[in-house]
Amino acid sequence: MDAIDKKILMQLQQNAKQNNKEIADKVGLSVSPTYERIKKLEQQGYVKQYVAILDGQKVGKPIKVYCQISLANHARPLIENFKQAIARLPEIMGCQHVSGNYDFLLKVAVSDMNEYQRFVIDKLSVIEGISNVQSSFVMEEIKNDTMYQL
Repeated sequence: MDAIDKKILMQLQQNAKQNNKEIADKVGLSVSPTYERIKKLEQQGYVKQYVAILDGQKVGKPIKVYCQISLANHARPLIENFKQAIARLPEIMGCQHVSGNYDFLLKVAVSDMNEYQRFVIDKLSVIEGISNVQSSFVMEEIKNDTMYQL
């Protein structure tokens, strides 16, 4: 990956709806080489997918919660079961396996406190092996960037 590839990736991160001509103009190439570079970056896995980032408030999911999850033990079957169960829950927007005081960090989006309570009681608490759940509610979002600086 060279400097032009990095510029292309930055442009795609800023606005993936740009057409190839717009990107080409911004990175200093003609359209055809820009198109070929984008295709190559996609094939090499630099671009995982193209998405629209929605406004949680407007789509009825204004409450974001970060859940710190501790498992009872770190046996491989327990971890794999947890990961599979989490992947099936649509309220969870992100899940990271982390080091430190807890094992997993979940990003959850819900419409209100009642939905979050139902999520914890009906979906999260029934997953085998969870020993502790701590919830932190987002009061104000200061920065939520999706861009990597290249």
